[in-house]
Amino acid sequence: MSTPPWRFPPLLAALIGVAVIALAVFFGWGPRAPAPVPPEGAAPAAPGAGRTIAHAQGSTVVTEHPKRVVVFDLAALDTLDALGVDVQGVAGEYFPGPLAKYADAKKYPRYGTLFEPDYEALHAARPDLVITGGRSSARYTKLAAMVPTIDQATDDAHFLDTVVGNTQRLATVFGKEAQARALVEALHQSIATLKGTTASRGKGLIVLTSGGRMSAYGPGSRFGVLHDTFGIPPAAPALKASLHGEAVGSEFILETNPDWLFVIDRDAAIGEGGGAQRLLDNELVHQTAAWKQGQVVYLEPANTYLIGGGIQSLRRLMEQVSNVYAKPRQPPAP
Repeated sequence: MSTPPWRFPPLLAALIGVAVIALAVFFGWGPRAPAPVPPEGAAPAAPGAGRTIAHAQGSTVVTEHPKRVVVFDLAALDTLDALGVDVQGVAGEYFPGPLAKYADAKKYPRYGTLFEPDYEALHAARPDLVITGGRSSARYTKLAAMVPTIDQATDDAHFLDTVVGNTQRLATVFGKEAQARALVEALHQSIATLKGTTASRGKGLIVLTSGGRMSAYGPGSRFGVLHDTFGIPPAAPALKASLHGEAVGSEFILETNPDWLFVIDRDAAIGEGGGAQRLLDNELVHQTAAWKQGQVVYLEPANTYLIGGGIQSLRRLMEQVSNVYAKPRQPPAP
């Protein structure tokens, strides 16, 4: 008669089974569930520590103090420069005036244009953070699917608030809160001083010239900061707030008859010469109060048209306007 095979007593077998399951859980043995895939347009979480940053197009998890940063917006680049933050790369080929150092392509590699990123180069660079804004905001969704991205768009109707908010956001990302507070406080103080002068010095009109044509801008518009923040009363308050302004001619300027005429030469801003002064030097404009009193002001074109929205750019614009208002009043020309 054969001896039956030896078996674990039922209680002992159950205890061994529980122990095996516990070890499997502890050491992570066995198949694992797939990692969750972020929804399209959402930035993947950065490995390791990070913080969630709210911005113009949502929120993004950004690694603490990112080092490899690519910027697709000149206004954001202007603000980063003010905060003392260096970047890995930039977009575009034209870096006017205060941003001239970024023209060095060896030190600051190019990753496309302000309108169209070079996605292959960006993928190979593996930056910690990409920053969009203005002209590149339309590419945020595609960029955010590749790499943590924040958007620094500005709201024309609340321009000062968004410039300040964008500055504070970048300061939070890069640990530059003290620098941002100093910049913002100085800007607010200077603007308050300027508004004490502009309110009683007559009405202003803003025009942009481009290729021999003109368009006018009023409060709440792309360049409405002169009215909304600097306190210059509008000579044409009914102008619609639109990206490209309202097409006008010299007849409109004469009918509006501003005390101040603020001019932005787009052609000069983008490095294509400039014809604003020739365009406005005509019999109709000569009859305006602005011309007769020597109060036709040509705003620094690249700073106003290309870099507008950066905290240094806004400060420079404010300083230019402050300087012209500080000059003695000119008697009207005969």
